[in-house]
This record gives sequence, structure tokens and C-alpha cells, in this order.
Amino acid sequence: MPMQQGSARTRQRTVLLMGIVVLLAALVLAVVLASLLTHGRHEVSPKMLKWKDRGTTKNLQEVILGRCYNYITAQHPELGDKDCLKIWESLKGAFIYKNPCNITAEDYQPLMELASHPIPCNKSLFWSKTGDLVHRYTKSNQNFLTLEDTLLGYMADKVSWCGDPSAPGINYESCPKRSECESNPGSVFWKMASKMFAEAACGVVQVMLNGSIEAGAFRSSSIFGSIEVFNLNPDKVSEVHIWLMQDIGGPQSESCSGHSIQRLISILEERNFKIICEDNYRPVQLLQCVHNPDHTDCRLCTNST
Repeated sequence: MPMQQGSARTRQRTVLLMGIVVLLAALVLAVVLASLLTHGRHEVSPKMLKWKDRGTTKNLQEVILGRCYNYITAQHPELGDKDCLKIWESLKGAFIYKNPCNITAEDYQPLMELASHPIPCNKSLFWSKTGDLVHRYTKSNQNFLTLEDTLLGYMADKVSWCGDPSAPGINYESCPKRSECESNPGSVFWKMASKMFAEAACGVVQVMLNGSIEAGAFRSSSIFGSIEVFNLNPDKVSEVHIWLMQDIGGPQSESCSGHSIQRLISILEERNFKIICEDNYRPVQLLQCVHNPDHTDCRLCTNST
């Protein structure tokens, strides 16, 4: 009997040891598989991809906060109740640790509400392909505001940002272009800000377009052509003035009677807006001539006064 009991105990110990060995092997296998799966995820993480656009602006927090404080204290003290720190936290929360191709309008909604402010009637100035000229004009003439002259646009102008699901949550190396993915942080932000800017417009609104572009001054694919035009409110906006500016000495590719401008006029007329189109709006042309005083176009311009 004792020998049989000892043999039984030995078998039990053997089975127990085998069970422990199997359990340890299973745990090791699980750890290896988890490591492989995690490694696989890192390989397809957006951070591992090289996007085509520049990465997040260095010192983004300081840039945004500095611009916000400058705007509400030095430029527009009437907006002194805006909380710049909350605005920054809201912007950061819209993209940090997120896939830069999966940004939604909802991500930016809190920011839009925190940073929005009234736009006085008759001051809204829209633009397409005239960025340098239109902003030189608004700097010299405080009677008009572009989107970049609002708090939202002023903070974000020429600044880049995008997130990444892995630490530190912000990609400083590269960000996706619109051609790589439509729902990237920059595209979604500017579309939302442009929509809000158009919805706020009232009275007479202006749009500055480039008559020296061979493909046409008005493009349906532009932010103005695809978003702003369709978010102007006919009940609030009385007239739309089109300023068609041609480069000094540049090609005169299109006038107010041109094909693309007529397409824009048709879109506006269908939405019951009154329209005035002017070739080379004189106050803006004079600003162009400041940089080209000896050019023939400018001499003719000054002789006509």
C-alpha cells in the first residue's frame, strides 16, 4: 500500500508540474503576441507616417496665448472678457492625442463658441487668392475685417498643428495636407471658422478676387466658393460688392464680364443678393501702386485723378 500511495503522489506532482509548465508557456505566448500586436499598431500609427505638410508650430501654446492676449488687450479691449487660457485649452483638446485624419466639427465647437465675437455690419471682407493684398488693405483701412482680422483667424493665421495618438500627443515633424486627408486639423478648423464668419456678416459685404489668375478669379473649390458664399444670409446681407483686382503689370486674365465672375454672380442672384462688381477697385489699386509707383499702370492711375 505505501508504495502505491507514493506512486500516486508522484503522478500527481508530475501532473501539477506539467500544468504549471503549460500555464507558464501560455503566459509567455500571450506576452509575445501582445508585444507583436502592439508593435504592429505602432507601425501603422500616424506618427510613423511622414505627412507632406509642415508639423505643429514650435511653442504653439505660447504663440496662441500671446496672440490672444495681444488681440483682446492691445487691439480690441472691448473683448477683454475672453479667457485666453480656456481658448488655448479648447484648441489643444480639439486635436491632441487624436488621429490627424479623423478630426470633426464637434472637436472644434467649444473653441468656436469661446472665441467668437460680433462682426460689425458693412465690415466683412472675403477673399480668394489675394491674401497678401487684402491683408495689407485691412491694415491700412480699419473699416474692413477679413477672417484673419477676427480673434479666431488672428490666432491661427500661418500657424500649423496636428495630433498623434501616441505620446506626446502632438506631431511636431509633419501634418497631413488636405490632399492626403480631408478631415485634418487645419482644414476642419478653417472651414468651421469661415462658415461662422460668413454667417455673422451683415449689411454690405465685400469680396476681393484675383483677376490675374488664368484659371479664373472665382473657383467653386475654394473656401469662399464652397463655404462662405453659401453661408451668407440674404436676410442679413443687403449687397455683395466684388472687387476684381489685377496685378500691377500682371496678366489681365479676367474682368467683371468674365466667365467665372458671371458664374459667381449667378450663384449670388439665385440666393437673392444684390451684386456690384468693380474692376480694380480704386482704393486697393492705389495701395498696389505704393509698391509700384513708377509702373505704367500706376502712372495712368495717378493721372486720372
